Amino acid sequence: MSDLDLKDANPGGEVSRPSSRDGGAQDDASDAGKDTVDLEKRSDPAPQAGNFLRQHPVVVAIVAVVAIAAVAGGIIWWLHARNYQSTDDAFIDARNVSISSQVTGVITGVPVTDNQLLEAGGLLVQIDQRDYEAAVAQAEAQVAQADAAVANLDAQIAAQKARIDQAKKQVEQTQAALTFAHQENDRAQDLVRRGAGTQQQSQQTTSNFAQAEANVASAQANEVASEKQIPVLETQRQNASAQLAQMQAALKLTQINLTRTRIAASEPGRATNISAALGTLAQPGTVLMIFVPEQKWVTANFKETQLTLMRPGQPVDISIDAYPGHIFSGHVDSIQPGSGAAFSLLPPQNATGNYVKVVQRVPVKIVFDQPPDVYLGPGMSVVPTVKVR
Repeated sequence: MSDLDLKDANPGGEVSRPSSRDGGAQDDASDAGKDTVDLEKRSDPAPQAGNFLRQHPVVVAIVAVVAIAAVAGGIIWWLHARNYQSTDDAFIDARNVSISSQVTGVITGVPVTDNQLLEAGGLLVQIDQRDYEAAVAQAEAQVAQADAAVANLDAQIAAQKARIDQAKKQVEQTQAALTFAHQENDRAQDLVRRGAGTQQQSQQTTSNFAQAEANVASAQANEVASEKQIPVLETQRQNASAQLAQMQAALKLTQINLTRTRIAASEPGRATNISAALGTLAQPGTVLMIFVPEQKWVTANFKETQLTLMRPGQPVDISIDAYPGHIFSGHVDSIQPGSGAAFSLLPPQNATGNYVKVVQRVPVKIVFDQPPDVYLGPGMSVVPTVKVR
């Protein structure tokens, strides 16, 4: 009988099923409960983790050791790293010199080639010397002429001083003659008063006395004139001495211009970007080549927040990109008193417009403890690491 027939036979709508089926339903329910319990047991991680820890103690120990080592390593790295400040905004720097001529002349020699290493005093450019040698010879002749003029005036002053001495002797001589003439005149006048002398003799002695006075006055005037001639001669000598100094200065200038025809290296370095050529007319101010001195250093642009503990003299490890694996030792030489932006061509004006705070970079000069035995050129990239603690 079907379930529909049973429903129709039972007015209450209940369906009576065999007991065997009721027993089967109870078995299914118990199985479902067991599955649910098993699923809950399987979904609980605590027992599984505990089982894993008990089953694999070696793996757990290794993981714990690795974790502890990682934490300890991180702490050690932080304690070590805080003692150093580093930047990749750094480069090799040098004071490059623009070589130019200070005199006008034809270039007769360029004994250097591009990138050639020169010692101090090495010849870079030679300019034609003949015009300047002639100018030196002419200036030497003018100096000799002015020197002779000074010597001539010195001789005239010495001769004039001799004349002054002679005039003084003449004054003394005329003074003695005046004294004798005065005495003779007094005796003659006394004889005339006593009637023992003649009138002619009295007149003669009076005339001799007047003549002696005139001679004394003339000698004194000659002495004064001779003495006043000395300042005139000394003034002329000063003028001649000034001319001599002028000629000597002109000679020195021509000698300097002659030395300027030979352009030499002032210190060891390399010549590069050479534009000078034989036969070219060199003009003052025209760049003939660029000279790169051998003395180089590192300019590192550190953030201003990295300068808290940075001081001159602190050791630096210098890594140059061109030579990986090589570490060069150096030390902090100085810290620029201002950011790089403050010394730029157009420094920022924060007082106008909108202000945006940007971490500034400050140039730090780092010098090598020993000159590197490798080739270095301005602009090469460097990574310096400064030990600040």
